[in-house]
Amino acid sequence: MTRHRPIRRTFGPAALALTAVVAAATATAAAPAPAGPLPAVTPRAETPALHDDEAGGNADADDPAIWRNPAAPGRSLVIATAKEGGLRAYDLDARPVQSIAAPPAERPDDAPGRFNNVDLVHGLPLSSGPADLAVTSDRGHDRLRFYRIDRDRPGGPLTDVTDPAAPPVFSADQAEINGQRTAYGLATWRDRATGRSYALVSRRERTRVALLELTPGRAGKVTYRTVRTLDLPSSFRLPDGTSWSPCAEPGELPQVEGMVVDPATGTLYAGQEDVGIWRLRADLTGKPRLVDKVREYGVPGVYDEETEECTPGADPGYGGKRVAADVEGLTLIQESGGGGHLLASSQGDDTFAAYDRAAKKGNAYEGGFRVAPAGGTLDGSEECDGAAALNEPLGPKYPHGLLVVQDGHDAPGEGDRPSTNFKFVDLGRVVQALRD
Repeated sequence: MTRHRPIRRTFGPAALALTAVVAAATATAAAPAPAGPLPAVTPRAETPALHDDEAGGNADADDPAIWRNPAAPGRSLVIATAKEGGLRAYDLDARPVQSIAAPPAERPDDAPGRFNNVDLVHGLPLSSGPADLAVTSDRGHDRLRFYRIDRDRPGGPLTDVTDPAAPPVFSADQAEINGQRTAYGLATWRDRATGRSYALVSRRERTRVALLELTPGRAGKVTYRTVRTLDLPSSFRLPDGTSWSPCAEPGELPQVEGMVVDPATGTLYAGQEDVGIWRLRADLTGKPRLVDKVREYGVPGVYDEETEECTPGADPGYGGKRVAADVEGLTLIQESGGGGHLLASSQGDDTFAAYDRAAKKGNAYEGGFRVAPAGGTLDGSEECDGAAALNEPLGPKYPHGLLVVQDGHDAPGEGDRPSTNFKFVDLGRVVQALRD
């Protein structure tokens, strides 16, 4: 996604349309924000810097997932997207294990492959046998890509098993794909009642989320079919009776990127970047509920085409207190008995917010933290896009689990050269910081 610019969105003609307003669905968690600075946790390791320029292969760190090796947890992997740089696999020392290029453009004037988000599917029954898969959203081609995970495969742990006939997720043709209102955010989900596996995919610059069923193809390949779609609101009724839409370039609607599904309840949490965090059924039925709002919620803005920025108006005070736009990576710290936390990257102020995992308790706010520099050349996380947590032992390095977060400004950088990477954090330290 583009880096955060405060109050980017504006009232375009489409956004001003009085769509269905969900004032009844805007109840936020009731717990007050804590006083004083948030606690800091420090990373133990970081991946090599990626550079979003020609020399760096236009690689830009974005979203991670953590695959646990059940036979040898200390040999688990972090699998992460690098946009036009494709897909990366790292060991628990944050060292590169494998790099997979994004697919090239179909034709010279078409968009190239661009891997945006990644998630995992475990034990998907394929014609070649059950498989753990890394699933990515290829924003450049408007498709999902699938990679079988085999930690001990000689050529690297990831093998492309995407069915060549897999269709575009949202677009009708290549011309529409080139407009890049394409597959963006991603979360996977297995329905415990049926055993079927799904991907939930959001659309760039639109409010739409699609539910795709993942299906086996021939020769161990994987494809998908669309089950249904849902459009979140783009316009909101404020307490003073006026209608508000986030500031954006003309024609853009407030998109969703960060998403995660609670597997125990089949609940989807979706971060609408300039609005807040939604809770809804993962099968996209029922009514979405806005769990928390960004601080900038309700602030009017006027878009300036010259600067490509928005000039904000007066804050009417209708926003939340815990996250600053954009709401980005969402992940779960799962504990037994349904306990744990929903974590959200608050990109606008470089923090992370934690909410009670239990939806029946209203996903109450439970605190927050920063990922701060550890000293030397190991810096913290700024303008974080994606995050992934796994609350399971991962060998001697991470016996209490692992949190991986994207760093949008890796330091020390190389002058003006864009540098991004991923930070590895002991999850036990995060949980302790939230309890203190």
